[in-house]
Amino acid sequence: MKLNKATRFALFAVLELANSPERHLSATEIANKYEISVHHLVKVLHSLVRSRLVTSVRGAGGGYRFIGNKKRTTLLDIAEVFEDIRQPPVIPEEGDDTEIGIALSQIMLEIDDIAIATLNSISIDTFLKTMHYYQEDIPQPTI
Repeated sequence: MKLNKATRFALFAVLELANSPERHLSATEIANKYEISVHHLVKVLHSLVRSRLVTSVRGAGGGYRFIGNKKRTTLLDIAEVFEDIRQPPVIPEEGDDTEIGIALSQIMLEIDDIAIATLNSISIDTFLKTMHYYQEDIPQPTI
């Protein structure tokens, strides 16, 4: 499964916002951290606001904030805002109508099902805890 750019940007943004729930972060701050397009990220953030996962505040001190439930919102919930992950491709490709092609298509569908189940099993809270756990294991550079 390959996630499109908007989905990846949304995951970066939501995880960053959920990691700093006490702050409003600007699109520019998030974009700069992940070295992504601010213009594209703003479009993504607007979709997240419409989906009621994120809220925005205008003006000085404003920005975006995660308002979902970190323990109940999954990576799949975010991904589904931007793509129809559960929909298998309907355009047959060369060789799909052969015995091996049919079997290979079934295996690829099973792989997609596993990826969907995995995304659905990881909450924002679990992801952030896992991320912090791994960061503790990474040796920090000494100056």
